[in-house]
This record gives sequence, C-alpha cells and structure tokens, in this order.
Amino acid sequence: MKRPFDILLSALGLIVTSPVMLVCVIAVKLSSPGPAIYGGTRVGRNKKEFRIYKLRTMRQGADTMGPAITAGDDPRITPTGRVLRRLKLDELPQLLNVLRGDMSLVGPRPEASKYVAHYTPDQLRVLSVRPGITGPAALAYINEEEILRGGDAESAYLSRVMPMKLAIDLRYVDTATFAGDLRILAQTFLALFRRRTTPA
Repeated sequence: MKRPFDILLSALGLIVTSPVMLVCVIAVKLSSPGPAIYGGTRVGRNKKEFRIYKLRTMRQGADTMGPAITAGDDPRITPTGRVLRRLKLDELPQLLNVLRGDMSLVGPRPEASKYVAHYTPDQLRVLSVRPGITGPAALAYINEEEILRGGDAESAYLSRVMPMKLAIDLRYVDTATFAGDLRILAQTFLALFRRRTTPA
C-alpha cells in the first residue's frame, strides 16, 4: 500500500506544486550563476546510491568548498537559498525521486556516503527501507541548521545530531505503519505551516 500511495501522491504533488517550482527555479537562476537544480549523491535502500534532486540553495560548486552538512550561518548559502531552505521549498524536486522509486514520502532522511561510513552495524538497519522526504527524525530536527550554527558543524553533527536522528529513525524502521506515515505527513504539513507563518 505504501508504494502505490507514494506514486499517487508524488505525481499529484508534482502537478500541484509545478507553478511554485517554476517560480523558485526562476528565483534561483536570477539570484546566482549555475543550474537551478542540484543533484547530489545519497545512499538509499540496501546501500544503493542515487541522485537526490533539490533546488540549488548554495553558490555553484559549494559541495567542493566544505562539508555536506549545512549550518544556519553557512556562508555558501545564497540569500534566495536561505528563504527556500527555511520554507523547505528546496526539497520539492524530491517528489521526482519518490516517483522514480529512489525515495518514499516518509522514511529516514538519506545521507551522503561519507556519513554512512560512520554508521554502526545496527544503525545500518535504516538502509533497509526507502529514505524519505520527511520522517520522525526530520521532524524532531526540523531546525537542525540552527542547532549546528557556530563552531564545527560537521563534528557536532557526527558526534551529537546524527546518532540521535538515527536512534529515532531506527524506532521508525521497527514500528512503521501506513497510519503512522499518514500521521507524520500531517505533522510535517503543520510544522511547515508554522515555519511559514513565523517571522524569521
């Protein structure tokens, strides 16, 4: 039931949000040189790597200038990118990843291979399911970039944030239900609504 639901909702989502994505693409192109869509490599289900799609929120070539983790004060983020990241609009193209079968609407957020290399054998169990656009850990750490602000963001992520997120995601893997996924989607929409109506 999960996969047909993902296909239906991601297809509808792409249709409904296409005008918003078009405006975002134009804004990205006008704000800084480079492509509007960024494709980064992530580790998915059963350790299979895939290309994740996002609206570009950083200067072109930013992935070669620093860590894959982004803090709120990261100077690589463009002004337009800050708005897109705050409203989570940069993740809209991942609906295409869901339609393709790389991702699910709900699941553990996918990581770059350099961070998956730090997983313990038990933590690797999160790779037994498709990664998601949203999930319980993504909700719990919806302000992750602010948590990592100041200091060494990558070290803080590896030592504190990533283990906590993985613990939450492992509980999801062990207890996931379709009803639970619907609840997470509803909670995500409410959380995003609050972010969009709260001044930055």
